[in-house]
Amino acid sequence: MGADGGRPALHRRHGAGAPGRSATGTPPTRCRGRGRRRAAARRRGGRVRDRAGDRRPGRADVGPARPRRRARRVPRRAGPRRRLRRPRDRDRDRDRDRDVHVTALLDAPRDAIDVRAARTDATARTAAAVLVGASLLVVTGLWAAGGGPALSGWADGPTSLGRLTGLLASDLLLVQVLLMARIPVVERAVGQDRLARMHRLAGFTSFTLMLAHIGLISWGYAAGDLAQVPGTLWDLTVTYPGMLLAAAGTACLVMVVVTSVRAARRRLRYESWHLLHLYAYLGVGLALPHQLWTGQEFLSSTAATVYWWTLWAAAAGAILVFRVGTPVARTLRHDLRVTSVVREDHDVVSVYVTGRRLDRLPVLAGQFLTWRFLTGPGWTRAHPYSLSAAPDGRSLRITVKALGDGSAQVAALRRGTRVVVEGPYGRLTERPRTRRRLAFVGAGVGVTPLRALAEGLPYAPGDAVLIQRGTALFAREFDVLAHERGLRVLHLPGPRRAPGSWLCSGPVDDRTALLGWVPDIAERDVYVCGPEEWTASVRRTLAAAGLPAAQLHVETFAW
Repeated sequence: MGADGGRPALHRRHGAGAPGRSATGTPPTRCRGRGRRRAAARRRGGRVRDRAGDRRPGRADVGPARPRRRARRVPRRAGPRRRLRRPRDRDRDRDRDRDVHVTALLDAPRDAIDVRAARTDATARTAAAVLVGASLLVVTGLWAAGGGPALSGWADGPTSLGRLTGLLASDLLLVQVLLMARIPVVERAVGQDRLARMHRLAGFTSFTLMLAHIGLISWGYAAGDLAQVPGTLWDLTVTYPGMLLAAAGTACLVMVVVTSVRAARRRLRYESWHLLHLYAYLGVGLALPHQLWTGQEFLSSTAATVYWWTLWAAAAGAILVFRVGTPVARTLRHDLRVTSVVREDHDVVSVYVTGRRLDRLPVLAGQFLTWRFLTGPGWTRAHPYSLSAAPDGRSLRITVKALGDGSAQVAALRRGTRVVVEGPYGRLTERPRTRRRLAFVGAGVGVTPLRALAEGLPYAPGDAVLIQRGTALFAREFDVLAHERGLRVLHLPGPRRAPGSWLCSGPVDDRTALLGWVPDIAERDVYVCGPEEWTASVRRTLAAAGLPAAQLHVETFAW
């Protein structure tokens, strides 16, 4: 029985990844008086501060820690020394992989939710949209000031429009780079899913304008003669300075755009797609000499020169600082290493990672990082994995399903493997929360960030519900959270009953079933994570149930 009279006690995950040992490798100490503190906390209506974070888990997980017994002294004998294994050590090693790893976060339930972070993020999103629109207006104004629309003939008209489309394409191309530069204020305010959609929209629009720029400029230099356009394009490419580099950059961007089409992404492995997508940076870099040497609008006025150099410097600086410098600095500071790999299901494993000063790593429950495990070939390819347990300042845990070459190799990681990380990223956190009650909806391995949120977010008993579809991952841990935190868990196994449905077989439609389980769903903040098509079905059901869009927080597995 637990110290609170029958409930299994929550205990912290151990930093070294080996249950029964503290982060320093020393045996844990017993904490007394835990039952009295639990009872007093519950009388006050607050959540329990479990100070038994360092007690020995495992088979003693459902009761107080046993007092330590001193090992019997054995006289030294000649010959090599052998370490004697006590029976309790053998029990600990045998049951280590079956421990329930839960971190208890301890704040009293809040009657009013602090919405200042959500309002700040809304302001940041509005400011970002205004800045993007203003940049397009500035570019158009610079084009007009530099000569403007010249539509006097077949030569001047297409050439003038070609300059405008080229300027707009360059502006959106740099905006696209800034959107995916992992700028913290933008990342927190917009979120990864929305950023990816905006990035894709800006990319396809920029690519279309770039093709229009090439066609209109060639048509204008051919004096409106369509038959002369191919030859004129060839002459421009081989004779004008910087045009060969621009052609190479265009080829890189074409490759990126083609592989970003949904049909092409479905046929590619994530590792291949990610590698090809990096050529976008090369394409952007190769376009600069063309704009500098042959683009008259770049140097037509002081204002134009200042604007374009500032935009180029901002894009390059954001990439160097947030995509290169920050990950390298955090990797060196924290010295992350794998401590253990635990199998959760036949194709799902959890990886425990520890390092130095992890309490200074600004990661929240629900976020993800991109991970590189330094195991040999393929270490350069990063993979995004969400935390599956709330960070406790001593260790991190991710849970990975074998879906590709990179994720399949995770199960073979060895203790001590060094780890390089980027992040944390993602908006599936407490920041957008505006309601006291919560609902978590996840499918398969998509429940991993929801598992961390169910542990890390503050809520009163009965104020949070989890709907889990598919495999019952973390069943024991959710049981502990149900006992300790009052989380209501609804597990729905089985295949989907119809292509447009996200639920298993049942007598009623998805909306009716959801309202039957959670009648007040429209008054909750809802966190959803799962496959893209399944998540789209959940979105439709929640909208039909009356949930406002501002209360829906989504993260998918799309790439």
